[in-house]
Amino acid sequence: MNSIITEIDFNNFFVIILLILVFATIIFLRYLAFSGVYHWFFLHKFRERLTHRILNKKPLKKKQVRKEIYWSLISGFIFGGIAVFIYYLWSINYTAIYLDFNTYPLWYIPLSIFAFLFIQDTYYYWIHRWMHLPKIYKFFHKVHHKSVHTTVFTAFSFHPYETFLQAIFLPIIVFFLPMHLYALFAVLLIMTLSATINHAGIEVYPSGKLGNWFRKWIIGATHHDSHHTKFNFNYGLYFTFWDRLMKTEIEEKKS
Repeated sequence: MNSIITEIDFNNFFVIILLILVFATIIFLRYLAFSGVYHWFFLHKFRERLTHRILNKKPLKKKQVRKEIYWSLISGFIFGGIAVFIYYLWSINYTAIYLDFNTYPLWYIPLSIFAFLFIQDTYYYWIHRWMHLPKIYKFFHKVHHKSVHTTVFTAFSFHPYETFLQAIFLPIIVFFLPMHLYALFAVLLIMTLSATINHAGIEVYPSGKLGNWFRKWIIGATHHDSHHTKFNFNYGLYFTFWDRLMKTEIEEKKS
């Protein structure tokens, strides 16, 4: 793998553009495939069984979905560009990403994943609140909130300014937080899964005591749907910690 990295000529403009296109295509198609399958499974295949869990029973608006996919495509290119930048930093040993499992104890891998998610959650909570300031909102966050009733395709539907704010977190954190490459892949998968779950418009987390405890700390569709409908509440990304601490959470009804 290292030999492949060193063979890439990052001084060649056309090579960089090609890499961005490749990464962007992979990211965007993975997003479309995952979102599409998720929607088909929960909101089509088992819709009748799960109808009590659907947050908005109105049919999808094709115009909204088209716009969401359009903005998501642009987001894919920005994420692709950031991915190439991280790739470059890795190639010149400017990241803390490691490949050898012996570099750190195995128990550090899940710890690094949690640390990544908590730091990202903290970062996002505060920039999210900042993006809701009236003078900032219309330039950064308005595009995302045009989807009042969200769909699986809302997950990547951001104005480029907001996409960049979210994406730039990645090269910053891998610069100082040691992570095995597989741990990094794991958090990227969690990011995609979480974004889809939170925007799909169907609550898939369990009910009962276990479910209530889980949803007390982990953000799901109901929690984030309240953000899109109530607007100035529930700013978190993965965890409810900051919303609870800063009194910006709307409590969900126990089931």
